[in-house]
Formats: sequence, C-alpha cells, structure tokens
Amino acid sequence: MLGRQRHGALCDDPAMSELEPILAAARDLQPEVVELRRRIHQEPELGLELPETRAKILAALDGLPLEIECHQRTSGVVARLVGARPGPTVLLRGDMDALPMPEDTDLPFRSKREGAMHACGHDSHVAMLAGAARLLCERQQELTGNVLFMFQPGEEGYGGAKIMLEEGMPAFDSAFALHITPLLPSGKIGTRPGPLLASADFFEASIVGKGGHASMPHDCLDPIPAACEIVQALQSFVTREIPATDPVVLTVASIHAGTTSNVIPERAKLAGTIRSLSERSREKAHQGLHRIIDGVARAHGLTSDVDLQVGYPVTSNDADFESFARGVATELLGDRGVFEFPAPVMGAEDFSYVLNEKPGAMFFLGVRPPGVQDPAPCHSNRMMLDEEGMAYGTALHAAIALRFLASHPS
Repeated sequence: MLGRQRHGALCDDPAMSELEPILAAARDLQPEVVELRRRIHQEPELGLELPETRAKILAALDGLPLEIECHQRTSGVVARLVGARPGPTVLLRGDMDALPMPEDTDLPFRSKREGAMHACGHDSHVAMLAGAARLLCERQQELTGNVLFMFQPGEEGYGGAKIMLEEGMPAFDSAFALHITPLLPSGKIGTRPGPLLASADFFEASIVGKGGHASMPHDCLDPIPAACEIVQALQSFVTREIPATDPVVLTVASIHAGTTSNVIPERAKLAGTIRSLSERSREKAHQGLHRIIDGVARAHGLTSDVDLQVGYPVTSNDADFESFARGVATELLGDRGVFEFPAPVMGAEDFSYVLNEKPGAMFFLGVRPPGVQDPAPCHSNRMMLDEEGMAYGTALHAAIALRFLASHPS
C-alpha cells in the first residue's frame, strides 16, 4: 500500500479535493499495480514481439468492460472503453519493451533474463496504464466519450507506435503519455509546451582511400586524417551554421579504422547521431552532414559513402492540451508538485508519431528512490525507481481522461 504521509506534502492544495477520490482509488489499487510491474520487470522482452508481456497485460485487463484488439504486426494491445454517452475519444499510452543490457541491481525481482532489463521504466508505464484502465472502468457510467488504452511495444528504436498506427487504431481526438524519471523527486511532474524531446537520426559513413605500409604514407591515400578532419568540421558546422536558438546535437560516437600499427587501412568508418528540435534544423543538419563528409573526403582524394537513417520525429506537446493536462496535474498534486522544464530534453520518443496524428502531451513523472541523492538515470544498468510514486501516474492517467471527456462533449 502506498504510504500517504511521505507524499502528502505534494497534495495539500484544497483545490484538489474534487480529484481526491481518484488519487485515493489509485492508492488502494497500488499493490496490484506494483505486483504487475514486478512480474513484467522480472521477465523483460525486447523489440516488437513481446508475447509474455502481452499475456500479462491481457490477464490484468481480464474481466473489465473493454473492447480489446491484439495487433498482428507487433505484440501491441489496444483496449477501448466505451462511455455511457457518446463523445470524443482520448488515448492513453504505455510502452512495453525493455533494453538489451544487463541489470546490476540487488532487487529481489531483478531481471531473470541475461542481457535484458527494464532500465527505462516501461514496466511501470504498463502497470500504471493498466491500473488507470481499472479505475476508469469503475467510472464507465460517468464517461461522455471513450478511452483508448494503447499498450505499445518497440519504443526503444523500433518505432512501435508508428507500426501500430499504420496497422490501424480506432479514431481518437487527443493523446496523453507519461514517462518516469528517477532524476525528479517522487511524485513530481515535469513538462513544457512545444518541443519536449528531440528528433533522433543516425548515420554511418565510410571514408575510402588506398591502404599500404605505414612507413610510406605518400604511396597511400590515408582515410584516418580525413576522418579526424570530418569530426572537427562537423562540430564547426553545427556551431557556425545552425542557430543556437534552434539547436542541433551532432555526435560522432564511433570511429573504426585499421588493424595494426604498421598498416595504413583502406577504410575508416564513422557512426553517430543527430538530434534536433525542429524540422528546419533537422533538414539543415542532414544536408550539412552529406556535404561535409563528401567535401572533406574529396579534398583528400578519397571517396565517401553516407548512410543516414531517419528516426523518430520531435515530440512536441500541443500548447492547449499541455495547459489543460498541467491544470489537472496541479489539481491532483498541488502547485508544488508540477513544474515546467526550462528546456527540452534531447532524448527521443516514438510517442511523437502519435502526437503528429492528434494534439496531446507527454509528461515526466518523478520516481526518485527515497534517500538517494545521485540516482541512476534511465538506461543505466543500476536504474531503480520509487514504486510509491507510481500511484500518482495511475491517478493522473485516469484524471486526465475523466476531465478531458467532461470538458469536451461531442
């Protein structure tokens, strides 16, 4: 059961009294939510095919008055709650997949699978969304409209949201998602209007010359100096050609060339990522990447090949929906429980595909473990979260759906 005293200070605003039953119900449901999260955490699955995770979700939803559709191209699940009266539809999303990495925690429910860990909190996302589904099903007669619960695989680089949208989803009018972060105090909510997370693109480049003996570079076309020059030129390009007010992060994260100390290799390989907050800067970065790699290589008498993989778009919160959802969160948590990020986060999220379809927002939910001053972040092999903070996520999902349907009648 969620301890009420420790988090009570976040919820002492008298204006929140109307949502107190939702928060109280989420607290009462907390043991079931935690138990589901732990079962998923122990048996993490990767990518788009998550049959065991899907089975756990379906078991958690069993017996509820939901129309359930299991997608065919992925292990995605869409559950639809039809309200007592016709109205709009709000979508709530939780991602399901884990990361391909070891877990180095001492949790009693740590991962049983070598090389797989729920290090980004998707286990908690699923559990909170399933809890919200139960809370909203209990209030079905209050609903003027419908709620879609989108359980989505493949967020970690597979574009599962895009695939689910392509396969077909019931129509919806707005969308909301939560992402946990151990970097915020437990129960706190952080967000911002407009760009919240960056786009993410990835590139690989080959610089090709002529190999030979390291003692006779004049008889070779050495790709290594050109590769080093390209790295520097790319950094100068970003700082000198892209406005600081519309930033891009371009990182060369990998350089590979050569096999031994006395051989000049024929080829050098670079790999990295591009992050941006607008399509304008994103396109400018793409063009500059090709131009600089090709130009520097040719200046050295070399050839080049660039493979640019376009990834997730910018995750941008609709200003009106963000303001609405922030108001609900403030009512639920009090003024001290909600704050605006001063700047976007340069990570990426495939919930961006959903927000490109309809207006909506994503919020971050703090789950810093109690007493921890320097918590391990998401994607760390030591990432842990305060499960008590999940009650606020369960309640916020339900409260936003209830308020949206009540304030947007058909």
